[in-house]
Amino acid sequence: MINTKLGILAAACAFALAACSDKQPAEAPQAAPTAATPAPAPTEAAPQDSMQAMTPAASAAPATPAADVNAAANGKPTAQITDCSTEFEGTDAMQYSISSIVVPASCTDFKITLKHTGKLPVAAMGHDVVITKTSDMEAVDADGRAAGQDNGYVKADDPRVIAHTKLIGGGETTSVSFPVSKIKDGGPYTFFCSFPGHSALMKGSISVQ
Repeated sequence: MINTKLGILAAACAFALAACSDKQPAEAPQAAPTAATPAPAPTEAAPQDSMQAMTPAASAAPATPAADVNAAANGKPTAQITDCSTEFEGTDAMQYSISSIVVPASCTDFKITLKHTGKLPVAAMGHDVVITKTSDMEAVDADGRAAGQDNGYVKADDPRVIAHTKLIGGGETTSVSFPVSKIKDGGPYTFFCSFPGHSALMKGSISVQ
């Protein structure tokens, strides 16, 4: 009887062991989620001075010499001087070929020669050269218009006029000489064409250096 009970108990144990071995092992618990890696801190903006240092400096524009201001403004050169004289042109396009005259201080007298290279007659496109103080130019020009073509558009015996040529038409040439002492002090001085309306374009500076 006892042996029978032991046999039943042994069989029960064997059955229990077999049942345990058939069970799947429990799933391993999932690992806790890994904390997200913090994003790198934003880089500080470079100071303005540093940024400017990194940027190539803009090239400064070269300064224009004072003597070349007129030439830079209208593309015309300064008059060429030879033996205390100069020659330049006036055209049917109502233009002088130069922008300024610089008289050498060593000159006692100075001669200006104007050549009219156009074809229009004096009544239609007359040119001359009149020298005055810059501050007197507009008044001298207005009085010259009133004087009329018979007077070369220059008021007779006008003390404000330092020197002037006669009025010429296409193909003609005219000259005038004057003492350099008259334009050494009290300037600035201007040369211009007194034909009505021409002084707006036909004018320039004259000085002594």
